[in-house]
Amino acid sequence: MQKSYFARNRWKLWLAPWLEMDWLLLLLIVGLTAFGGIVIRSTELQLGYTDWWQHWLVGAIGTAIALFFTRCRYENLMNWKWVIYGATNISLIAVMVIGTSALGAQRWITIGGFNIQPSEFAKLGMIITLAALLEQRTADTIPAVVKTLAITGIPWALVFLQPDLGTSLVFGAITLAMLYWGNANPGWLILMVSPLASAIFCGVYFPGWLAWVNLMGFVGWRSFPKRWLGALGAMILNLASGELGTILWGILKDYQKDRIILFLNPEKDPLGGGYHLIQSRIAIGAGELWGQGLYQGAQTQGNFIPEQHTDFIFSAIGEEFGFIGGLVLLFVFWLICLRLVMIAQNAKDNFGSLLAIGVLAMIVFQTVVNIGMTIGLAPVTGIPLPWLSYGRSALLTNFMAIGIVESVARSKPERKF
Repeated sequence: MQKSYFARNRWKLWLAPWLEMDWLLLLLIVGLTAFGGIVIRSTELQLGYTDWWQHWLVGAIGTAIALFFTRCRYENLMNWKWVIYGATNISLIAVMVIGTSALGAQRWITIGGFNIQPSEFAKLGMIITLAALLEQRTADTIPAVVKTLAITGIPWALVFLQPDLGTSLVFGAITLAMLYWGNANPGWLILMVSPLASAIFCGVYFPGWLAWVNLMGFVGWRSFPKRWLGALGAMILNLASGELGTILWGILKDYQKDRIILFLNPEKDPLGGGYHLIQSRIAIGAGELWGQGLYQGAQTQGNFIPEQHTDFIFSAIGEEFGFIGGLVLLFVFWLICLRLVMIAQNAKDNFGSLLAIGVLAMIVFQTVVNIGMTIGLAPVTGIPLPWLSYGRSALLTNFMAIGIVESVARSKPERKF
């Protein structure tokens, strides 16, 4: 008796979904996670800690979760957007009520002896919610943009109040990127972030602030149907922001001001707020071209850099693997971002494309800010380096995000003849 088609081709049918996923993307991320465990072990070699194998264990769990999400249909998330949004806000409120405090902030919930950071999972929850909203209604009108900002504002405020400045900045980057991909006018997005730049320019360089106000007036003139009204509104917004920034800066205490601008001159407080950055720059500079070798970095093995296994992991990479090692790492991140862009461009619908762009924005912003703060180009904000820094919640979130994007990559557009 001849076997049925399904019996004869069962292995091909089982393998087909796996062959359609983006294996290069997954392998790059698993490779980064494995490398992260090696570097974490180097930072704790003299302390006897075992965070490195926990990093690998959580990475293995995250890989399994990513593969599970790959086999699921990402379209089903559309039906769960408000449940995900509600769970996100409830978890952030729970942190404020029953959360555990550490390092001057209340960001964790302790469950079964493990600290879980809901703000990390909230980033993925917001990506799903915004993608579903922008799928239903694009951001090509001001009411649609306002609705998106209002929905984002609630979890953003809850994160900011923890306080968690770094994650709140990630929320902003995700929102701006997804609005842009959702067909929002680029001029509107520039005007949305212009008050922050205006407040900085007003206190740092007054002529530059006046030039910025006029530039924003031109952007407003080009971005709104009623040109002169748009220009006038943009200029008034930035004038008010500059004056408000000056007032708020005067209210801040000296130590609060130092925390914001200390990265420009960390030698001002070498034993306090500037200590991390000074030691990090020494470590990266000591790596020179090829690095001092694994487990050979003087700063890393001497434990001169606090929290080096988390936020300052790049300083260990720079010291022990040198400038070449840093370039290779940046190239790997570039490849990951390239794959995410390709998946976004080739997605079969806007929802999948927006999901990929949201994950891309999250990864790019965290990578740029983390590396920037370790070399002195950005303030120290506590943002981890994706897949390399130790942090169970952040690592699981990143793997879950990649699993959803892999599901998007696996769902090919239907061909029409």
